[in-house]
Amino acid sequence: MFSIQTSGSVLQTLLKNHHTFYLMPRSQQLPAVFKCFIFTTSYQRAKNPVDPKAGTAMWRSKGRDEGKEERRTGKDYSSSFNVFSAGASKKRAVLLAALSNGEQPVISSKKTTLSPPEKPLSAEEWGKLMEEFQGIKQFEEFMFAQMIAHNSPIDVAKSLLAAVAQRDGDIGYNLLVKYLVLCVSQKQTKEIYDVHDILKARFKTLETSASSLLIKGLSDSQRWRDALVLLEEIKKFIIPSKGNYGDCIKAALANREINTACMLFHEMLAKNVTPNLDVLQFFFDTGKCVNDTDFKNELIYILNYLRNNQVYPGEALMESIKHWFESIPGEKWKGNLTTVKNSGKCPSCEQFLESINLTEEEYDILKEKIIKDVIHGTDTFRKTTPQELEVFQRFVNQRPPFDIVIDGLNVARVCHKNNPSQTLLDVVNHLVQQNLRLLVLGRKHMLNGSRQWNRNNMVAMQKKADFFFTDNVSEDDPFLLYATLHSGSHCKFVTRDLLRDHKACLSDSLTRRLFFKWQRGHQMVLSDYISGKKIKFEPVLNYDTIVQTTGNTWHIPYDDSNLERSSYEVPIKWLCLQQK
Repeated sequence: MFSIQTSGSVLQTLLKNHHTFYLMPRSQQLPAVFKCFIFTTSYQRAKNPVDPKAGTAMWRSKGRDEGKEERRTGKDYSSSFNVFSAGASKKRAVLLAALSNGEQPVISSKKTTLSPPEKPLSAEEWGKLMEEFQGIKQFEEFMFAQMIAHNSPIDVAKSLLAAVAQRDGDIGYNLLVKYLVLCVSQKQTKEIYDVHDILKARFKTLETSASSLLIKGLSDSQRWRDALVLLEEIKKFIIPSKGNYGDCIKAALANREINTACMLFHEMLAKNVTPNLDVLQFFFDTGKCVNDTDFKNELIYILNYLRNNQVYPGEALMESIKHWFESIPGEKWKGNLTTVKNSGKCPSCEQFLESINLTEEEYDILKEKIIKDVIHGTDTFRKTTPQELEVFQRFVNQRPPFDIVIDGLNVARVCHKNNPSQTLLDVVNHLVQQNLRLLVLGRKHMLNGSRQWNRNNMVAMQKKADFFFTDNVSEDDPFLLYATLHSGSHCKFVTRDLLRDHKACLSDSLTRRLFFKWQRGHQMVLSDYISGKKIKFEPVLNYDTIVQTTGNTWHIPYDDSNLERSSYEVPIKWLCLQQK
């Protein structure tokens, strides 16, 4: 029987064993993130559990009912909030749920997990346990997965390895990697060293998932340079993951190898690998202890990276940035947390944030890209013919610039309880009273006359605004975008559609950022409507939500950890840094 007296006895014995490990098939390679090994099963408790007096812990069976609720009804908006502000999507979901009637369906499922032994077992005890659960295929791998799920003591896992080694004369690759998962999750440094040495002694190269686990385990140890070696080996086959790079960067920073960390950071950016925010936070935390001009410039570079890629720090990174600025010797920075009103004026320093409006050059770039990638893109022609777009372009070009372009169908159905033609007429009347030149986009079926599309309402609207009616199957958005952009930077558009698909069609990140900036500065959303009584649009922000500086101030929008923000929304909280 194998002894488990010392931490490395099982693995050190394996180092001397001349049997061969078997590589896992490519389709079964383990992922780098060890939580992927966690799974559940609904296996019934054995009728005759192993005698606890023999040293085997009783298996615990746990069950719970999990409910999941989902219901989509109604389209009424009765409260006002900016559609692009963090949390707006969540608020809308809550609002729609509140407006819905009837009981919500509940889908329930019952999952059961089986817990592994709590103490190490002998080889004989493991053998008896395996016999009791013959219905479980690949018992050892199943048991290791359960140990990972329950974060079992490392000695329990080692006792299973000892039993397998005694029975088979060796330990398979799969089990060894799953054991490594448990070691890494518990930061069992000595065991990680042993597994690393075994694998490197037996194999010339390792598959990516095992290398990633070893990088994670070694990077937080005295042998962190071995993680850099593994990273170089991964580069021979694939681009390392952001986790691989992040682990090595943090290891280099922790050991004050600043040049190595900066080199890896720039390398991952050059390969279009997006760093995790905790890696950026590690840079700023290190900056508080390193008074070096070159490293300070590197941290300013990171802030510009956040700006140029419209990346928003979370609260933890924001706090690290704040503390770093305040720790710079002799510069006297002071940070305050604030919110910015619609005027764009910061309440803390009383400076105005950058305008949401595009420069003339940016506007021309965006217009050209929208016409190329969205309006004339292949996706558009699935529902819109080139001939119809050509007719529309001539229609727009022959008229003076518009002030507002309206997605007629989208606006008409803002309130499902109201007649669509009456809703659209109310909106047109409201905007016409402001002496605005309007273009309303509709579809040809709106002219047929029906209960929903009252002929009198349609005639009344066409006397007050220009209309263009597309085929009933056509896509409205390309027409909306073309007319708005062609009319000039002053022109706005009205729709509740957030146009995310069209943003995704744009070919590069710069244009996508310009599109989102232009959209937030030009999209009017009808947020509050009561037929014949009230029409209210969400305020269009006139400042850009982006990291920005004037030299003696920095303004950094950040994510509130208590507020859920969708990808198309922007933060509402800011860090204001002033140099006194």
